[in-house]
Amino acid sequence: MVDKDLDIVIYGASGFTGRLCVRYFAEHAGQVRWAIAGRNSLKLKEIIKTMALEVEVIVADGDDAEALDRLTARTRVVLSTAGPFHRYGSKLVASCVKNASHYADITGENFWVKELIDKHHTEAASKGIRIVPSCGYDSLPSDLATLYAVNKMAKAVKRVDCFHTAKGSASGGTIETIFSIGDLKLGKDMRNPYLLNPEGSYTKEQKQESWDTMAVKKNKMIDRWTGPFMMAFANTRVVRRSAALMEAQGQGYGPGFVYQEGAYFKRYLSAFLMAVFTGLLVMLITSPLRHVIRRMLLKPGEGPSEKTMLNGHFKCLLVAEAEDGEKRVFSMYAKGDPGYRLTARFLCEAALLLAGDLEQLPGGKAYGGVLTPATALGQAMIDRLSERDVHLEAVAQVKAQA
Repeated sequence: MVDKDLDIVIYGASGFTGRLCVRYFAEHAGQVRWAIAGRNSLKLKEIIKTMALEVEVIVADGDDAEALDRLTARTRVVLSTAGPFHRYGSKLVASCVKNASHYADITGENFWVKELIDKHHTEAASKGIRIVPSCGYDSLPSDLATLYAVNKMAKAVKRVDCFHTAKGSASGGTIETIFSIGDLKLGKDMRNPYLLNPEGSYTKEQKQESWDTMAVKKNKMIDRWTGPFMMAFANTRVVRRSAALMEAQGQGYGPGFVYQEGAYFKRYLSAFLMAVFTGLLVMLITSPLRHVIRRMLLKPGEGPSEKTMLNGHFKCLLVAEAEDGEKRVFSMYAKGDPGYRLTARFLCEAALLLAGDLEQLPGGKAYGGVLTPATALGQAMIDRLSERDVHLEAVAQVKAQA
């Protein structure tokens, strides 16, 4: 890669999550050469003044290809929190590929990631450039926890079912992204559970077992009621792409591997009410009422309080089933608001890894493409997060029935 004078640029630094990333870098970046960037010079300068930082400010609008080229020509990695990404991220990613900069973001917009794959995967792969969307709570925990479970099974895995619980809040940027989707004509392809997979990387049988579901069930392995999880629509596609890319590298999870995701609850009523709420939310964001409701909610740049973020948490339980019938339960958990405090931690640590020694990452220095957290960062990211109070562990084991 061409010598560059910056290691990492935080793009979208004036947004709510962007400011959290700036604070994280101020505490953990060490000797890394970093700068902040975005559209508004005044807001960016106010951040460094408020935090008493001595870092460079780079002004580049998401629609200004020349300004973005000047930015990416100087940095080895771009960390972006500037969403909705389908509005503000396309030219930035194109510039990263053009100027050989690695990239990571926190998008949950699968339809946009599909566009990135179609436009940039081949070129990024040929250049050894890692474009890594979805490094926030969408969808890093699901992706890395599945990789962890499969590796711990140490045998061919038939399926993994992942169930989440979380306590947190939503920022104006997240709300804006959710409601903006209703203005797009995405078509029926968006319902494809293998939207992000390479062509020919799954069977009819796998697809039949992978459709999104609103079902409420009792799972005996974790002794909890399970129901729909609002982020599963994004997370499942990412994990399935990981499995396909790993298979292409000769490290597949297992023949016919299936991944599904939901939420877990102590009581049936809670699971049922979540199913109702999820259905109503989908109806709302696709109806004209979304324009009225949107005006009543937080605006971009606004977010939960410090107290709310400190009191948040997430945990996911994964039931992994091997081809030979063995089942085991694994967990991933951490304290802090998952959508913001933890998302900033995930994204910043991903960027720091990309700015480091690529030989320690999956595929080595020459590997690239539009990847996923598991395929771009792998075990190195799991190890790094374990040092930042994000825990993965085996919970229980059930032998195959005779």
